This record gives sequence, C-alpha cells and structure tokens, in this order.
Amino acid sequence: MSNIFEEYFSITREMRNKRNNHSSFVFWFTGLSGSGKSTIANKLEETLYENNFQTYTLDGDNIRGGINKGLSFTPEDRQENLRRIGEIAKIFVDAGVVTIASFVSPLEIDRKLVRDIVGKVDFVEIFVDTSLEECERRDVKGLYKKARAGEIKNFTGIDSPYENPVNPDIIIKTEIETEEEAVQKIMLFVKDKLKLKK
Repeated sequence: MSNIFEEYFSITREMRNKRNNHSSFVFWFTGLSGSGKSTIANKLEETLYENNFQTYTLDGDNIRGGINKGLSFTPEDRQENLRRIGEIAKIFVDAGVVTIASFVSPLEIDRKLVRDIVGKVDFVEIFVDTSLEECERRDVKGLYKKARAGEIKNFTGIDSPYENPVNPDIIIKTEIETEEEAVQKIMLFVKDKLKLKK
C-alpha cells in the first residue's frame, strides 16, 4: 500500500451540495428479510426525488448481482459485502447524493463498521422493526419457506442471528405504521439535516 497516493480534486462535496441545494448523507435501512425495508426505501426515494433532491438507492439483491457477485452469506462474506457497500455509500455522499441503503445487515458490529466508514454524522440508521412471524407470513420472495426446508443456509432469523440495533435514529414498525406514515416520520427527522449549513 506504500505506493498508493490519494489524489485531491478541485470540485468538493461542499460545492456539489451547494449546486444541488441540499446536504448529502446515508439513510441506512436494517431489518429482517421481508420487513418492508426496500418498500419504504423506494417510497422515501420517490418523495425525495419529487422534491428535487439528488438521490440513489443501494439494495441488497441488486448489489449482490453486481459488484458483490460471488460473495456468500458466511459471516466473513457478509462483513465484506457491507464493507464494500459502506465504501460505495461514502463515495455517493461525497458526490452530493442522498444515499438510501437497504440491507439486512444483521450484526451490530457490521453496522458499526459501515457507520465508521461513512462517518457518524452522515449516517441515519433506520430499524424496520417487523417481527419474524410477520416476515414469515409475508414471505414475499419465498425465502423463509426455503430456509425452513433447509434449502438456504445462513438465513437471517432462521439459522443465522439478527441483532436489533442498540440505538437507531428511527424505528419503523410496519405492523402498525403504513408506508406513508413511515416516510413522513423519516422526512420529519431529517428535515433540518437536508438543509445546507449556512
């Protein structure tokens, strides 16, 4: 690594934010598969886009089909999956983009890793708190059924743990809150954060 030298360019994040007329940071959605993370993330991006914010959404399945193709679901590969996503999210924030990341990210240590990469001030953690029973009932992708049948190994909530966030910025309970209510709660929380600092 001794032959790597960081380059510095004349266009800065602050300049990009000023042109976009808003700040940039990461919304990090965490929760079980089927909890509603991607649905709410999509609705949030629609709302931000309609209000002229520069946005981009990073989603688990999409990332694993591309840059993280080939990574398994072992603890080591899960951590590497999230480390790479954290680095990508950091680049998007530097590009002036409000970045929406939707990942199961089951372990507190891995979420801390991403938070450290992105920077605490630029990281808004949203815990989509949906019970395992409800996620299994929905089973949108049929994954729980396969996991229960032993067809999928290391599946979060079945034979791999999920650790609830210790101190998330926002908690969404999809069993009692609608998508619209969830987005409204998130937008209210970040209202001041989206504004440029004078």
